[in-house]
Amino acid sequence: MDTAGRRALRRERWLQRGQRVSDAFGLVLLLVLTTYVLASLLSNQGWPGVVLVASAGATSVVALTGAHACFGVVRAAIGLSLLAVALAAVAAISGERGWLSAGSLIEVVLLAVSAGAVLVRVVTAREVGSRTILGAISVYTVLGLLFTFLYGTIDRIEGGGFFAGGASAHGSDFIFFSYTTLTTTGYGDLVPAGQPGRMIAGVEMMLGQIFLVTLVAGLVSLWRPGEALRRRREGRGGDAPEAPPS
Repeated sequence: MDTAGRRALRRERWLQRGQRVSDAFGLVLLLVLTTYVLASLLSNQGWPGVVLVASAGATSVVALTGAHACFGVVRAAIGLSLLAVALAAVAAISGERGWLSAGSLIEVVLLAVSAGAVLVRVVTAREVGSRTILGAISVYTVLGLLFTFLYGTIDRIEGGGFFAGGASAHGSDFIFFSYTTLTTTGYGDLVPAGQPGRMIAGVEMMLGQIFLVTLVAGLVSLWRPGEALRRRREGRGGDAPEAPPS
């Protein structure tokens, strides 16, 4: 088989794999929750940081595939995810946190692009169903991961001291702070010491509220569980032959 034929075959196999996870936003949500648990238990530095970067990269790739992103975009996302993992591994080996910061910034970009792709898929859907709701929830939870990596990167660049009061920041602190900010819970135990942390936290608050009030609430109000099943039943009933007159 020539080179062009092999490329076509690989492309066809890739598309088949993509179709298997088509609109698999439930899988995206599962990966987000997995990354959330890992980030809550592991440090955001060293080899645990490599695991977190890899988990976030997998989330981005699956989200883009489920959102029917074009083959080139998905392939680029895979390449960037591998690059981010490699940079995190270099940081774990050398002890230089700058490499991990570079890998984290790559993940921030990937999570933003994947969230945007899923969001486009959600708002352009013809019908509001369970997949659409899962897609919207997935975007919302991905935003929390995105800001988690962003806060950790800022902390490493500034040399520590992201939170006020001289609190020593751990990996679990950033994801806890991100999701309490996204949901505007605001316990008040963790507060950014200064800029740009406060500004970015404010952006996350606004995004969280606007997203819930406008998109998720609107989709839920339009969701009619069982509507598709009812239409199928009516269609089968309409095709049935009429009973002969007695």
